[in-house]
Amino acid sequence: MGYEWSHLVDNMSERLAPSMAKDHPNLPVVKEEGCYYFGADGREYLDFTSGIATTNVGHRHPKVVEAIKEGADQLGHGPSGVIIYKSILKLADRLAEIMPGNLDCFFFGNSGAEAVEGALKLARHVTERPYIVSFIGGFHGRSMGALSVTSSKSKYRKFLNPTGSYQIPYAQVDESPAGVDPEQYVVDQLEKDFARLFAHQVTPEEVAAVLVEPVLGEGGYIVPPKAWLKKLRELCDQHNILLIFDEVQTGFGRTGEWFASQTFDVTPDIMAIAKGIANGMPLSATVASKELMKQWPLGSHATTFGGNPIACCAANAVLDVIEEENLLKNARDTGAYAAEKLQQIKQNHPVIGRVRSVGLMIGIEIVNPATGEPNSEGLFKILDAALENGVLFYFGGNQTEIIRMIPPLTVTKQQIDEGLQMFEQALAVYEEEIEVTQ
Repeated sequence: MGYEWSHLVDNMSERLAPSMAKDHPNLPVVKEEGCYYFGADGREYLDFTSGIATTNVGHRHPKVVEAIKEGADQLGHGPSGVIIYKSILKLADRLAEIMPGNLDCFFFGNSGAEAVEGALKLARHVTERPYIVSFIGGFHGRSMGALSVTSSKSKYRKFLNPTGSYQIPYAQVDESPAGVDPEQYVVDQLEKDFARLFAHQVTPEEVAAVLVEPVLGEGGYIVPPKAWLKKLRELCDQHNILLIFDEVQTGFGRTGEWFASQTFDVTPDIMAIAKGIANGMPLSATVASKELMKQWPLGSHATTFGGNPIACCAANAVLDVIEEENLLKNARDTGAYAAEKLQQIKQNHPVIGRVRSVGLMIGIEIVNPATGEPNSEGLFKILDAALENGVLFYFGGNQTEIIRMIPPLTVTKQQIDEGLQMFEQALAVYEEEIEVTQ
């Protein structure tokens, strides 16, 4: 049997589970470098996805590649409960220096869902309370525990009946009535939502933790006011409820600081981190203070592959690159530049609704120009046209209404210009199509 690209792609749906193999756009690639993918078709594609917010220091950064090679020469696997090795200890020390507040103790896993699972288990164990409160539109993973607090799309929970959690609305600044301060509106709504929850569904004494994405990720790249997260911290403290931040997508410079908790000046009790931690190598961590972690006794949680020594070598290199190349500042500067350019593009393209951003985490709402309603059909046509032009974006939103723009933190203003020019051409092609058909 030949293993040519055409054969492999044609048979993909027969060999790979369609629950993921049919995701958009499934671009066949042979190599990656910096901000680019190199396709099997011989073309170069500018990547504005970072492997869905994962390759924060760019694809195959030389320092990360070298660290992986050197690590593989020493240790390939390290069950950290049986042996111990330098890369995991060094990483834990270095992470403790950049984490917010007193979060200085780590349980290393492999994925974001595992980090969330660990956070939920830790909170329930420490508080001896059964329930978790999360937010409508939040995405925290698709394993059963993580799924119980995920509500970005109902199809993720279909037939699975996850239990043990309650959901309340996320901050919706855009829904504030005319003449009402949007920030005060969402803060007041949060207090009302908690009051209703505690009055009618669960008592605060039964709630172990509140879990939140400090910036809503898959649910639409919604950036809440700082005051909303501060009020959430206040409400948790008032009822002795632990606050968990899911920083799987927002961490490692994505919002312009090491973590979104620092961007918003709110410190949680527990954090889940992953994605950008090791630039594509499987690694994650559940993070808390030593005081909380020591209440999690031996054997109550464990892992075989978590904290793999090669992945930890990669993560240490990622920290080096972010620091040495001043990528936190670049995320702030190029993110602001991209957001300003998009606002300019929006003036000439009515298919663009709101543009929401913090750092290099940018959501571009695609709407029906006639009604202003979410336009998922148009969104995918725009994604296809942009890819044909040579730039890769991703989708998101509860109604698949936003285009996610999440380039590597190494992206330059020149590459922003290049990618947005191709994006604007895709918008024009789509708008011409709908004008012809109307």
